[in-house]
Amino acid sequence: MSYLPNILFALLLFSGISFFVWNIKKLSRNIGLGKNIERNDHKAERWSNMAKIALGQSKMVRRPIAGILHIIVYIGFLIINIEVLEIVIDGLFGTHRIFAFAGGLYDFLIGSFEILAFLVLISVIIFWIRRMILKIPRFWSKEMTSWPRNDALNILYFEIVLMGLFLLMNAADYALQQMGAIHYVQAGSFPVSQYIAAWLPENEMTLFYIERGAWWLHITGILIFLNYLYYSKHLHILLAFPNTFYANLEPEGKFDNLASVTKEVKLMMDPEADPYAVPEDGEENVEKFGASDVTDLNWVQLMNAYTCTECGRCTAECPANQTGKELSPRAIMMKTRDRLEEVGKFIEKKGEASFREEGDGKTLLDTISEAEIWACTSCNACVTECPVSIDPLSIIIDLRRFLVMEKSAAPQELNMMMTNIENNGAPWQYSQMDRLNWKDE
Repeated sequence: MSYLPNILFALLLFSGISFFVWNIKKLSRNIGLGKNIERNDHKAERWSNMAKIALGQSKMVRRPIAGILHIIVYIGFLIINIEVLEIVIDGLFGTHRIFAFAGGLYDFLIGSFEILAFLVLISVIIFWIRRMILKIPRFWSKEMTSWPRNDALNILYFEIVLMGLFLLMNAADYALQQMGAIHYVQAGSFPVSQYIAAWLPENEMTLFYIERGAWWLHITGILIFLNYLYYSKHLHILLAFPNTFYANLEPEGKFDNLASVTKEVKLMMDPEADPYAVPEDGEENVEKFGASDVTDLNWVQLMNAYTCTECGRCTAECPANQTGKELSPRAIMMKTRDRLEEVGKFIEKKGEASFREEGDGKTLLDTISEAEIWACTSCNACVTECPVSIDPLSIIIDLRRFLVMEKSAAPQELNMMMTNIENNGAPWQYSQMDRLNWKDE
């Protein structure tokens, strides 16, 4: 008996998993570049959110057609890949359908996998039609350049190929079982692939090569898909769970107060305070207000950027975008992720210390324009609509804070309002003594 196939499979498996772990380490490092933020409170509510939103897909079904199709693909993807465990054991030890001893349960599982695979194929084809024939507008916005569009299509093609190979592998296996071929035990139920088997050649050796070829291509495709995730918007398959767990639980519209600003105000209001006092333990020395680059954002915001599915629901609901303004919440997340990747590559070459000290001559504000930042109405429509609890508004607010508090680069209308508040105690350009004159008119 030759052990060469088992050795080759072990090398393939080791290479695929090693590359995946390497990418996950890069991902973790990049997210870790963000500032620390405490998001471990109210754990019961956080677990509930993760179960409902990430696992239960509760926000997806707000758009029923896309939601139901997505649930089919999602469930199918999860459940069908249970058979990967059997493939791995068979590949390493040279067995075939190692779990066949389960009898009726095994037959039920294989039959269920086949039905799900068929439903996934139908759903993916409908998704393709929605993108390429119906051309739903949110899939063709200007930020959806060649790579984002092709990335979405690549995943659809991956799914078609993987499900097709799974059914072809089973069809050839079923035909070989019917012939009583050696090594092909009578096991499994094949409600879909038995019809494919009718179209296959009746030669045993040809069927063997078809079954083995489909088997190898299927597991290779799964490992390629696994490692493609890091470079794809479909990283949300993994990150949707922590992203929904660590999502902001505060009421939508409630902005956080910067501790640094609160401290400055208290110093101004306390004549006995020493502005040069040594900070208390655990209190950070603030270098800047707001954010100008990705390292000024917190780690949850950076995880948001990697979790973005690029579905465009946020942009489709954005009132500023609907009126033709420059703003697209989806583009904000895409640009943040792209900038973070750029910083990560710089760190790989020159180290994090070099980036912290010198930077690379670029910032997030080089790619996100002031027109985008100030077009936002802070309505939270994007936050409400996101199916995986991403918060583009928090990034916009932090960029605004930097422009206003560090660069004094607010729009003229806002500068006038703040000047009036400072001088007159009101946003309007008249004195406090005249504030009640309206009642005499």
